[in-house]
Amino acid sequence: MGGYMKHFLLSSALAVAATGAAFADTYRPECFAPAPGTSEISYDAKDGPYKLAFVNGFAGNDWRIQAIQSAKAWAARPENAGKIDEFTVVSVGNDSAAQIAAIDNFIAAGYDAITFIAVNPTAFEPVIRRAERAGTILVPFDNVLDTDKVVQVNESQKALGALKAQTVMDTLGGEADKILMVNGLPGNATDRDRRLGMMSVLEQVEGLEIVEVVGNWDTGTSQKVVADALATHGEFDAVVSQHGSAGSINAMQAAGHPIVPMGVDGENGVRMLMDELDIPGVSASQAPAMSAVALEAAVALLEGNTLPQTIFLPIPQVQAEALEAGVNYFPDLPKSFNTGTGYAECFAPFTPEELLGQSPDNT
Repeated sequence: MGGYMKHFLLSSALAVAATGAAFADTYRPECFAPAPGTSEISYDAKDGPYKLAFVNGFAGNDWRIQAIQSAKAWAARPENAGKIDEFTVVSVGNDSAAQIAAIDNFIAAGYDAITFIAVNPTAFEPVIRRAERAGTILVPFDNVLDTDKVVQVNESQKALGALKAQTVMDTLGGEADKILMVNGLPGNATDRDRRLGMMSVLEQVEGLEIVEVVGNWDTGTSQKVVADALATHGEFDAVVSQHGSAGSINAMQAAGHPIVPMGVDGENGVRMLMDELDIPGVSASQAPAMSAVALEAAVALLEGNTLPQTIFLPIPQVQAEALEAGVNYFPDLPKSFNTGTGYAECFAPFTPEELLGQSPDNT
């Protein structure tokens, strides 16, 4: 592990330790761990059962599909179902106005809490105020908001980006001439912060050329843009990919590109390819089951518990040399299946059967 990442992880650990004492009284800190420097939020307790909604934006990739399935699987578990009067899931696409309108509709319908993956980080201040007046709790997750007014559930996206970039640079001995960066969906806080994390490492490499393409966190899109980049720029020393990484690998294989270090996502098919092709690097991602943690947080707040304003969940990750069939990837499951099936600190991870038994449709 390189010096930068050692310093980064040590600094993060010290920051969490320094804030731990201040959060001794927050609810279930082993699950709802505070981001360094965050505040606390609580609301007056409400009697259940509750009306809950999950307002997804973009639904065009496997991660979002499994996030919806995870939310539904959480709601179906007996310990949660008894607390729920109504649970609704809608996906609205990449239009922030449509997402805000859907949230407003649920507020007007008297829903107690709404979780959502924000289409962009800056357009939600008015709806936050409307929710507060109506007594509706909002819990954004994954693509979060630039606000400190509501509880938000996330991983450190900058740390995730830095982890991938530092791993490939360590594998290369700290030197490289040209690296391909496959970014996510433009306009999202998650895409922005992961890129910042990657750049915080790569910008320190003297003489490095960084070629960036937009993969939209989608396998098919990533395959096309990586193929175009290879045709235009030739060979790369390494690749860092936010998501849709199977497409990046497939494009490189189709072009006859040599095996190089990669920082990739946690989809089952990606890990299968890494192991099969002996690709060095790291598979690290954000578990789609974060959707369920957001619902768990919403109910905790409705019950009157105090939570950190920004919750950072651990980053699911495995180094290439530690990949093992049946342990951290599953040859008998679909390639699109995401290996991040839950956070054991919060509740028992979902089984594949629980997830695959749920539809990704609006309900």
